[in-house]
Amino acid sequence: MDVSPERLVEQANERFQLQDYYGAIHLLEEVIATGRAFADAHHLLGLSYSLAGQSDKALEQLDRALALNPNYIEALIHRALVLNELGREEEANAVLRRARQVTSERRGGFHGHVAAKLANQHAALAQAYYEAGGLNEAVAQYEAALELGPGFHDLRYKLGRVLLEAGRALDAHEHFQIIVRERPSFLDAAAMLGLACYLAGDGLAARTVWEALRARRPEDPRVEAYLALLSRSDVTPVGADGGGGADGGGGGGGDAAKPDRKKKKK
Repeated sequence: MDVSPERLVEQANERFQLQDYYGAIHLLEEVIATGRAFADAHHLLGLSYSLAGQSDKALEQLDRALALNPNYIEALIHRALVLNELGREEEANAVLRRARQVTSERRGGFHGHVAAKLANQHAALAQAYYEAGGLNEAVAQYEAALELGPGFHDLRYKLGRVLLEAGRALDAHEHFQIIVRERPSFLDAAAMLGLACYLAGDGLAARTVWEALRARRPEDPRVEAYLALLSRSDVTPVGADGGGGADGGGGGGGDAAKPDRKKKKK
């Protein structure tokens, strides 16, 4: 049975609470292997590695969590603790200063760490709505989360995927474009940007995105599948000049439903 990354993270949390750190590591590495891990998975994996005595791997995963969410306060604190254990006190102090800076920032009228917690609570509610089939409600909750944490690109990615399922390809395109611009290493967002272009009717832009992604990640079979989908499709570029990405209008709403089923999560 294909278990969702979210459920695997929940199971890993359960193992972590039982102090079965290697069990948590096994489950979280499985999440990482899917290419669909978010900041919380990398953070928990880093913490598990730390408690299992593997500091270098812990730092690697905490860094990956912070690359996705630079204001992830728990990841900052735990990174400082690992650095301190390694005797890298100057680096640890710099990370702690960054953590204090995050907590003093205000977003949406709240201190940074409070805003981050509220954003994650909105995201959890969004996931609950999504699982219950409430796409519009899920979108509203993810949007509320991003108002509190505009740099939380893992949540922005989830919002984009829900928007695609809701047939709002142009809105999804906007969010994936933000992620790709600000986090070029977030290759899954690039894959979804191409899909948003395709669903908006801009086959030329989709091909450009996916071919660039294939050059960066040639081992990913999904990219080949997307390009094959495009080759079989009769989607034509938006606009006579073939330019402009998904912003050229047309194509999102009703036509999005059928192709969107091709991208359903496993």
